[in-house]
Amino acid sequence: MDNSIITTQRQLTIRAIIAGMLLGGFMCLSNLYVSLKTGWSFGVTITAGILAYAIFAFLLRVKLIKTHFGMLENNAMQSVASAAGFMTGGGTVAAIPALMMITGEAMDGTQMFFWISSIAFLGVVMAIPMKQQMINVEQLRFPSGIAAAETLKALHGDGAEGTKKARLLGFAGIAGALVAFFRDAQYKWLPFSIPERINFPGNFMLRDRPLRDFTLYFEGSLIMIGAGAIMGWRAAWSMLLGAVINFGILAPYLYAQGIIDTRLGYKHIVAWSVWFGSAMILTSGLLAFAFQWKTVVRAVKSVSAAFGGPQTLEELKEVPMTWFFIGVLILGPIVIFLEWFFFGIKIWMGAISIFLGFFIAIVASRATGETDTTPTGALGKITQITFGALDPGNTTTNLMTANVTGGMGLHAADLLTDLKSGYILKADPRQQFWAQFFGVIAGSIFVVPAYRILIPTADVLGTERWPAPGAQTWKGVAELLAKGFHTLHPTAQAAIWVGATLGIVFVLLEKFAPRFRRFIPSATGLGLAFTTPANNTIAMFLGAVIALLLENKKPTLADDAVVPVASGFIAGESMIGVLLAVLVIFGLS
Repeated sequence: MDNSIITTQRQLTIRAIIAGMLLGGFMCLSNLYVSLKTGWSFGVTITAGILAYAIFAFLLRVKLIKTHFGMLENNAMQSVASAAGFMTGGGTVAAIPALMMITGEAMDGTQMFFWISSIAFLGVVMAIPMKQQMINVEQLRFPSGIAAAETLKALHGDGAEGTKKARLLGFAGIAGALVAFFRDAQYKWLPFSIPERINFPGNFMLRDRPLRDFTLYFEGSLIMIGAGAIMGWRAAWSMLLGAVINFGILAPYLYAQGIIDTRLGYKHIVAWSVWFGSAMILTSGLLAFAFQWKTVVRAVKSVSAAFGGPQTLEELKEVPMTWFFIGVLILGPIVIFLEWFFFGIKIWMGAISIFLGFFIAIVASRATGETDTTPTGALGKITQITFGALDPGNTTTNLMTANVTGGMGLHAADLLTDLKSGYILKADPRQQFWAQFFGVIAGSIFVVPAYRILIPTADVLGTERWPAPGAQTWKGVAELLAKGFHTLHPTAQAAIWVGATLGIVFVLLEKFAPRFRRFIPSATGLGLAFTTPANNTIAMFLGAVIALLLENKKPTLADDAVVPVASGFIAGESMIGVLLAVLVIFGLS
């Protein structure tokens, strides 16, 4: 592809920055809300592009603006929004809540802001030496980047498509907001309310306890249905299988044996099942990553080529390597200082985390380019194991160094995905680089107070309302490395070995029997089911079934409607959820 000419159209305008910061910030709240409930997060780039197109088209029609919102402006806006939307990757849904559950102490808001922002900034800088080799030379696909670019071409080439998708997203957002309001708002004047728990018909019991004690009921929520529609069929049925095994078979049996706390409920069941789920996620992620060893070798070799200096006119238009060195020299010591100042991590260990984070960012970016999956979970676990050996028994060091490396990898991969869109559209990579910085600031401004409002104390984490499945896994690995196997109940020790073995088996089956992949459970999905309440899993499965039926019966409608409608459900309900939490704080609800 010849990309030697970069267009002179307006790109990173003030209105693109403001729109990206607002849209990305609000969608960051959605990701925070959903991730704390399900352990999954979702890309915001395409949704932000659709919304921005519709908003500016409306403003132009009513003559509140004078010029059309151009395609490259929208591309720059997407870069801002994407960086903001992924600020949950800075630790607010994994390492930070995991640390809170272990210590019982909440992180100060100012501390959290500087912590997640500095990690994200450093991750953006780490992408600089990778862009030219991975995107310009090797032409790695970065499928989400291609999809975002093609969406912008379709929107700005055919206004009808953009208007249709925006309308669907808007209607779904209203539906999600209404469901959340009538479920969570406790006003006497409301004519009716939607129950949080919709029990199965009949008086079904397990081991003389109602099904709801094992979290086996329907969730009165559209968020989970939307999440299931986006996550896909294989992950959803794998999670349902895990939920049936864990909450329908193992938990009742362990309760009858007196192994699980007799109070039951999600918090007491997951105290046992997290060991099975964490072990499966850990071994499957590490083995799948090991099978990508050629990707690792290519990644390290390819980036070394970027340090040779610019040689062509096209290379001179890239983000200069001097920005990389300046960024690392400024931001590296800041992150190391914050590791020491906030968490007491030794300076030399902080330096190792930055060094390790550079290589993890390389691997994460290349894996994203080749597979559209950023393996931050597996890469974070590598850091946890590394520091489990360097500083045994210290769960804080274990978690927060992994937070650094995982966050750097995620934000580097996110920038390269955006740069892939810009490369296709002939955008200016330097402007996209700065766009990410604006997004990081916006995401931090939105996500920190929202996290403090939703999670005021550690007590609410690990409950049915905020199960935080991702944090459960990080916490489990940190505690296991710190305390050792011998501190666990014998059945939990057995669960670790069984989960670890099955994680390896499923990955091997996928690798050597790819024809049967659709029949092999997803190890990640199955493992997450052991750290997620069954009611969430049931609703997600329902959403996946609806999406699958649409794909089979009306594929055109599915292509146009599934993502906008599901995104609308998630955005509408999560926004009202955050708003009601704010009203409670001020005594208005």
